[in-house]
Amino acid sequence: MDYEAVIGLETHVQLKTKSKMWCGCANGFGAVPNSQVCPVCLGLPGVLPVANEEALRLTVLAGLLLGCEIPAFAKFDRKNYFYPDMPKNYQISQYDRPLALGGEVEFEFEGGISRVRITRAHLEEDVGKSSHFERHSGVDFNRAGVPLLEIVSEPDLRSADMAYEYLNALKDILIYGGVSDCDMEKGMVRCDVNVSVRPRGAEELGAKIEIKNLNSFSGVRRALEHEIPRQIGVVRSGGRLSQETRRWDDAAGITEVMRTKEMAHDYRYFPDPDLMPLEPSEAWLMEVRWRVVELPLARKQRFMREHRLPTGDAEVFKNDVELGNYFERVTGRSRNPKAVANWVINNLRARLAESGTTLAELKFPEAGIAELVEAVDAGRVSSKMAQEVFGEMFASGEGPEAIIRRRGLAQVSDTGALESLCDRAMAENPRSVADYRAGKTAALNHLKGQVMKLSQGKANPNLVGEILARKLQDPANSPDTP
Repeated sequence: MDYEAVIGLETHVQLKTKSKMWCGCANGFGAVPNSQVCPVCLGLPGVLPVANEEALRLTVLAGLLLGCEIPAFAKFDRKNYFYPDMPKNYQISQYDRPLALGGEVEFEFEGGISRVRITRAHLEEDVGKSSHFERHSGVDFNRAGVPLLEIVSEPDLRSADMAYEYLNALKDILIYGGVSDCDMEKGMVRCDVNVSVRPRGAEELGAKIEIKNLNSFSGVRRALEHEIPRQIGVVRSGGRLSQETRRWDDAAGITEVMRTKEMAHDYRYFPDPDLMPLEPSEAWLMEVRWRVVELPLARKQRFMREHRLPTGDAEVFKNDVELGNYFERVTGRSRNPKAVANWVINNLRARLAESGTTLAELKFPEAGIAELVEAVDAGRVSSKMAQEVFGEMFASGEGPEAIIRRRGLAQVSDTGALESLCDRAMAENPRSVADYRAGKTAALNHLKGQVMKLSQGKANPNLVGEILARKLQDPANSPDTP
């Protein structure tokens, strides 16, 4: 029997705020342990939380970017459980009335567009960070109270690779929108996986296995690549899978049982009595809507559609927003967007990386690349000479036309002058002429090279090729052969 995996993901993302969710403590990474704490985020008796409005805005913004419904009423709840890194012994979260419902993530997968539905996106607080040493453990509460967005997907994923691509697409959307920096090395994104297996074509879900301790997208993929075959193997051998939570051991490449649970854990949710519900006004929502940006996939598709760029170029401009914006400003001055893209990607990007320069620090004006492209297309300068012109543009900020005139790099396109050079090359290279007329078409390239040498690289190579081909086909242009 053939089996398939059914996968749903719970992605936790730290929001891009300056302060924590309920207090004024800094939301920063890398500070001395327990230096960014106060009575509120430590859950000391008698303190009251105050909601961070920017965190509310960013949560709603994330919902809008994902196509979610933003309810007219949302509230915060207490999720009760004990864990050493939870200072209050409950977490302020959202249960039945979250800030965003529904939505989907679109992403490229296996040559097409896949869609994964979103169940909900709700706002909660992060917990502290436990560190375990040889004889003791310690808790750093700097992270406690940091605003945390949890995005829960429907079980629409069917493979480890599909889960990996979904997570990357989700990360790109949140970075584009300024919702989070999604820095994996700083623990800004973490993921829990729910996976089961069932006979292909069946409707009923198998026993759900939750996998914890996944701190990277590649870790999610590797965990699923191990866990899916493990579950299929158990079922095929006649065994029975039970609902349980497992941890991923990245070093060993295996999942291990943490705890079993036949029923969902009772967190005893109830509305937090210290926090008012959120009933967003239309004016408040409009303010958030102004922050909605074009999504990464839509941007890539638009670059391919409007500017006729190939997939690779559009992917570069999707991944590098500033470079893509620069390209669009430049190509608005040009009739050849593909050539502009080539210069921006292959030349400008390389120079920026080599010199450590930013786009804002460029010396030449944005019209410079468009003018250089136009000069090449018009035959005023060769592609080879244009490389030299660009190098001077980048270094000095001087415009391309001024550089071409000052250095005498203008390409020779005068037909009469080129005819004379072609005649001379044919006369000085009779063997190549004879070879071409004998069917050795590669000889034409040698003759073109001789013309370019005679012109010191300034002859228009396209015109040279046309003139040589015409002359070589004319018997009247037959130099004496030895």
